[in-house]
Amino acid sequence: MNFVSGKPGVAIGANTQREQSPPIGQRRLRVAVLNRNFSPTAGGAERLSIAHVEQLAPRHDIHVFAQTLAHAIPGVTFHKVSTSPFMWRWTNQLWYATAAWWATRHGFDVIHSHENIWCGNVQTVTVLPSKYKLFYGVSGPRLLLSWLKVLTSPRLMTYLWLEKKRFAIGQKKKRITATSDILLQQMSSVYPDSAHVFEVVTPGVTMPSEVATPQRQLAARKQLGLPQTGRGILFVGNDYGKKGLNTLLKSLAKFHDNTWLAVVGSPAHIPEFQGRAKAEGVADRVHFLGSIKDTGPAYVAVDCLAHPTLEDTFAMVVVESMANGVPVVVSGKKFCGISALLTHETNVLLVEDPRNADALHAALARVLEDDVLRQKLCAAGLQFAAKYQWSAISLQQEKIYFEVAQS
Repeated sequence: MNFVSGKPGVAIGANTQREQSPPIGQRRLRVAVLNRNFSPTAGGAERLSIAHVEQLAPRHDIHVFAQTLAHAIPGVTFHKVSTSPFMWRWTNQLWYATAAWWATRHGFDVIHSHENIWCGNVQTVTVLPSKYKLFYGVSGPRLLLSWLKVLTSPRLMTYLWLEKKRFAIGQKKKRITATSDILLQQMSSVYPDSAHVFEVVTPGVTMPSEVATPQRQLAARKQLGLPQTGRGILFVGNDYGKKGLNTLLKSLAKFHDNTWLAVVGSPAHIPEFQGRAKAEGVADRVHFLGSIKDTGPAYVAVDCLAHPTLEDTFAMVVVESMANGVPVVVSGKKFCGISALLTHETNVLLVEDPRNADALHAALARVLEDDVLRQKLCAAGLQFAAKYQWSAISLQQEKIYFEVAQS
């Protein structure tokens, strides 16, 4: 069966950046990158994968194996992986795992997987392990119920089996990176035998070339079809429920009519949340923009970012907002990995319980109404973001590549 189509060595824009070389004393590596959806609108994990490939493509021979290829990068060879003929998502995960393993079993120095599959001597983990969510801290009757849930679900059994294989340490050198210290600790708690190969490599950001101005804000609002007056709040996330849009809608209802919300993310959830916005009485102040390949104009168009997420191992949208000079209100570190690196009232406002609509409203009101605080958050946010630029972050990833390739 032909899982993978495309001709190895034939790239989109191949050889256009060959003038750049790896560090002195190091050779060009042949790297396979495994990411089912190579698309900037698919989510933070996918944008992380794309950013690393963009940074390292001039220095190495990179091959991307994906089922969805929606982002061209000069010098990169793209391989289209077929999808499972069966309808279930878990069968497609097995299908992709098998296809990726078969296509990369020979000829690569590094196999970098961003997926929950067994192949890959470099693994990037961006979500909580299934084992942690199902079993960590669970005992007695709850533990029995968790096991019954797994044993009666082919989907959960498949994901747990793939995860066990992913975290297994064989004879060859392997590295597993987490996007935050909190995620690394959670991984270590359920896979302690593999903890010695864990390392944190955070996501990064590309700093915009222009600073935000009132003129640019007005132009961005016109471009996106947003209100040209009033105070704008931005929400970015594909999983509206998990990222806290329910609470944000309740908070928006507490503001006057001159405050509106722009929602960027998967259009699949729009009908449901249009109904919820109507129920809260704010339907005319919520603007659903769907998926946007370039989120830059959305950051420029608003006055602050609200990220009341219920679960995020890092949250790239926070550092992206900071890089654009936009102040941020975000969940505390119990819910959001990046928050452990941030300081309340210095570079962000933290909301310890993102399910508390009153607390979220109070924080957003402070940012929108207190000019001194807003300017302070913007300045400190820019300083924070400058420390997490992709150009430096990808060098950490490259160092791991060399260490694995030389083993």
